[in-house]
Amino acid sequence: MNAVEELRPLRMPLEPANAIQVDHIVKKFGEFVAVDDVSFGVQEGEIFGLLGPNGAGKSTLIRMMTTLIPITAGKATIAGHDVERAADDARRAIGVIPQALTSDIDLTVEENLSIYAKLYDVPAAKRKQAIDELLELVDLAKWRSAQTKTLSGGMRRRLEIARGLVHSPRIFFLDEPTTGLDPVSRVAVWEMLTNIKNRRQLTILIPTHYMDEADRLCDRIAIVDHGKLVALDTPAALKASVPGSNVIEVQFEKTPEHWDEQLRRLPEVTSLRHQGAAMYRVLSSNGSRTTTQLVELAVQAGVALKSLSVQNTTLDDVFVHYTGRQLRDELVKAYSFVMPPRPGVQP
Repeated sequence: MNAVEELRPLRMPLEPANAIQVDHIVKKFGEFVAVDDVSFGVQEGEIFGLLGPNGAGKSTLIRMMTTLIPITAGKATIAGHDVERAADDARRAIGVIPQALTSDIDLTVEENLSIYAKLYDVPAAKRKQAIDELLELVDLAKWRSAQTKTLSGGMRRRLEIARGLVHSPRIFFLDEPTTGLDPVSRVAVWEMLTNIKNRRQLTILIPTHYMDEADRLCDRIAIVDHGKLVALDTPAALKASVPGSNVIEVQFEKTPEHWDEQLRRLPEVTSLRHQGAAMYRVLSSNGSRTTTQLVELAVQAGVALKSLSVQNTTLDDVFVHYTGRQLRDELVKAYSFVMPPRPGVQP
């Protein structure tokens, strides 16, 4: 090594840029703050979940990140492109599937894909190959000539996903991807998304209000409530952050006065939630010991047990821990990706 080389400063390897970077983003509709100073980054190749109830601000966040509504304050960068200063570049890098089904029901499956491929200027030479590959990927090749109106809800959702991938985006936004689907179709969509992510090396962002969906699919989860980011980590780390490693659901026939206080005084109990009709959700740091203590307490007090089950901490417990209430599993409202909410209506 010569003297010049000895004096030359070492070059540290650069950290890879996040596929999505959101910095102190705010959205206001008049005086109403729908998104309140939210910041997070999504790594390349990650499935990232936004978990929260309807009205938490998830869809508003997505609409800003996908260039559909202006940002009030802060900054969002998609694939290195500022969504306000380089909106067209950001749009070319993303695929977007809104919560509502928007494929044309009077067109065939193949025609729906072909129209989108043309809109994204996919060259004619590549168009057919891209459509063929996507139909195989979402298991719709046999229905390519079928009118979309004849498909089931799960098949239409798979068509929408294929349509969003027709221009080979790097980043994929899916707003509530399994809302309204039956349990079998939901699992099929989860498996398909995982397969697509691995085969296409996609970065996927999924807003959802389904706990099991976030737990099953996502590498990391951001919990959003009332427009604020209240927690962000892997599903396992979020569950580990809640005091109490076990959840006991117990229902009694009839409970005496001050029964809640007696349950809370059990040595291993870290949290207690009364769910009505003498039903309790008890968090404990030692599930087996607390179960025994619950039974002994009920016998001593002459209280009959109707049911008792023990499970590990869930994302529902995480949500309660960080927000102080349960996630509302409301009827889904199909918010438009384009139109802002009406004045006075929470987005």
